[in-house]
Amino acid sequence: MIKKIDEPSYIIDKQILKRFNQRHTIFGRKLFDAKSDFYKKGMYENSPKIITQNKEGYSRLDFARVMGSWTLYDYFHNAFSWEKLTDANSVMEKPVLEKYIVESPKKMSEEVKKTAKTFGAFTVGISYVNDYWLYSKNMDNDTIVIPKECKYSIVMTVKMDGYAIKTSPSFIAGTITGLAYSQMAFLVGCMAEFIRNLGYKAIPMGNDTALSIPLAIDAGLGELGRNGLLITPEYGSCVRICKLFTDLPLKPDKPIEFGVTDFCKNCNKCAEACDADAIQTVDEPSFKILCPSNNKGILRWAVDHDKCYKFWIENGAECSNCIAACPFFRDKI
Repeated sequence: MIKKIDEPSYIIDKQILKRFNQRHTIFGRKLFDAKSDFYKKGMYENSPKIITQNKEGYSRLDFARVMGSWTLYDYFHNAFSWEKLTDANSVMEKPVLEKYIVESPKKMSEEVKKTAKTFGAFTVGISYVNDYWLYSKNMDNDTIVIPKECKYSIVMTVKMDGYAIKTSPSFIAGTITGLAYSQMAFLVGCMAEFIRNLGYKAIPMGNDTALSIPLAIDAGLGELGRNGLLITPEYGSCVRICKLFTDLPLKPDKPIEFGVTDFCKNCNKCAEACDADAIQTVDEPSFKILCPSNNKGILRWAVDHDKCYKFWIENGAECSNCIAACPFFRDKI
């Protein structure tokens, strides 16, 4: 049963929790942490060798599909621009209209959700921006500062093909991951321009600028699972998350609770499915961290991202075993 609650279901220690530096994420450390044993090691460096082994789901064609699936996310950088886009590939002049006056934030929120789903969102939620979840610095080591007026967060999920994800950790599942990220770029880029056309600011994001999972929890899209991912009531963790911040007046949603933590205490399916042994099997969540890519001050089952990423390198592609094994997903496919 899904229950709306006044405060998010996660527990934090405000004496310890601080904004996290994006360079400390696993992908930041791959680029900048010379002490890590995966420094400068790309996920695809073993792919050519793996392709020659003729394993099912790891063919040359499968890998080409992986590369193709990431195209929009990897190359359409304007999708994540903080400014209104210019230099359109269009012969049509675009009129500049007066700023749209929002008389009802509640009705505007309904329109935002309608628009997001029109552009391809699976689920949509709205919350106030929580500064705890902003990265302190970005990959360029610049301090991240969000305009104070951009106090609303619109969080959207993109649904992945569950049957393909169940082939994880093959290139087939990796293609679906890349495709979801490219769909995220399309979705969040379109949403940002929709809001700017109304005369308001929009700061679109993929995995940059702020932490997606706690923002999604704040926006009522799900809860945090043992696997370290957002678990949604509709489709488990078989989704990807994008978001944007805006000054468009909106009505935030309430967080939800549907028993994820209690369920995860008695279920180790994701941990059993993890080839990297990166997911904890202890009964209770704690404030313990397992690697430098875990932020301190959050009660959860921390995931050892070092082990996870090293398996990705060995595998030649990302892994979704924990998503595929989760009963919140399996029971919905």
